[in-house]
Parts: sequence; C-alpha cells; structure tokens
Amino acid sequence: MESRTLQLVLEYDGTRFAGWQRQPDERTVQGVVEEALERLCGRHITVLGAGRTDAGVHALGQAAGIRVPEKWSPSEMRRALNAVLPGDVWISATYPMSPAFHARFSAVSRAYRYLVGTDEEAGNPFRHGRELAWRKPLNRQLLDEAAHLIVGDNCFRGFAVKGTAPETDNHRCNVFEAVWLDREGGLAFLVKANRFLHHMVRFLVGTMLDVASGCRAISDIPKLLQAGDNCGVSPPVPPHGLYLEKVEYPDELYLVDA
Repeated sequence: MESRTLQLVLEYDGTRFAGWQRQPDERTVQGVVEEALERLCGRHITVLGAGRTDAGVHALGQAAGIRVPEKWSPSEMRRALNAVLPGDVWISATYPMSPAFHARFSAVSRAYRYLVGTDEEAGNPFRHGRELAWRKPLNRQLLDEAAHLIVGDNCFRGFAVKGTAPETDNHRCNVFEAVWLDREGGLAFLVKANRFLHHMVRFLVGTMLDVASGCRAISDIPKLLQAGDNCGVSPPVPPHGLYLEKVEYPDELYLVDA
C-alpha cells in the first residue's frame, strides 16, 4: 500500500497526561494519538514526536511525524483526527513532508515558553495549572542578565537530570535565544535551542528566579555551565508552567500539498 509522510503540529493540555511517550497503563499524548490513528486507518500507526514532554507539560507547537495510507491528504487527516481525539489534544496543522523527514532528528531548533504569574491574581484557580505563581519580589534586571549568560554553545550538564544523556554525550546545547518578557499578570521566559536536556528549562528557570529574588548570586550561572553535575543547581520549577512552543525544520523537507 502506498503511503505518505505527514507532520502533525499538536497543541495539548498536559494536565491529565503522564507525558508524551507511550507507557503501559498510563495516559500519554503519543498513546491517544496512536489510538485515534488506528481507529481511522484500521492498523497501528507509529507517531514519532520531536521531543518527550514530561507529565504536566503543555504544548502549543509539538511536532510529530506519521506515515499513513496515501489516500489521506494533510487536510483530511487533520479534520479526521480532531473529530476523534479527546478534548485536551488538538491538531493545529498538518504538512506533507519528504520521506526523509524525522520528527526528532530532522529538527534544527525547538522553542519553549515558561509562564510565571507575579500579580495578586496568580493564585486564581483558572490560572492554576497554567503558570507558576511567584510570591517573592524579583529583580527584573537580574533576570535579563541571567538569561543573557546562557545564550551560546555551552555544556548544560549542571542544568539537567543526571543520566539524561549517555556519559559519552558532551551535554552541549546551542541556545540561540533566551529572554524574559513582560506579559499581563507576570512574566514569560522564552528559550530556543538546537536541543534540550531533561528538565533543562525547568532547572534554568528555577535558578534564574532564585538569582532574581536574592537567594543566590548571578555568578553561580557561569559556574553551573562549567559544572560536571547538577549538585549546585536550584530545584526545578513545576512542569505546569512549561509549554513546548515550536519546532523548526529545514524548508526542503516540506512538500507542496497536491
């Protein structure tokens, strides 16, 4: 049977998921999308994600690759999936891709956003589960300086869960952009890199918030970028404020939709 390669762009509320990756006896994003595809295609279709979001982490632009029978156009696949997926997952776009496309290994960058609520309404139940409510005063200038320090090609072993990559891996990530932005009700940290290590964004945010609230020195960040382990890092912030925002691929992997 002839098949075609598609990229799915997914949005999901991670609250009721045990993360992205399929797990036995756990509800996961990969699992529910594969169940929906099997219902539509009559056989198991493997869904390969650009990255594995943890339990509680949300997505505004997770990317995934699938190979489906050729009869499924990108628009028809999107419409059919959205008709059968649960309400906390949504396919925002589908693209026809070259057979060489691989959702994980073809990616040239990934971008995350972490939301921090700083106003009096940050404890509102309708914002709970969507952002971190932060009650301590923050030095905005120190936040900006801390973000600037992590831009570039660095070893992030000090900002990652031990064992997140093989010991033979250099744990280097090239951070293209890291910036704190003001938003209504608080702040947003935006970071874009070629790769991320396990809990890396959450460790970075926790450490920067500690710096900006006077709990540690900003000079700790360069030291952590030289560290051989994560013993000196601040605790990671909770997953519910984190969003996988966008995954980018080379233009040549996109096909014209016939």
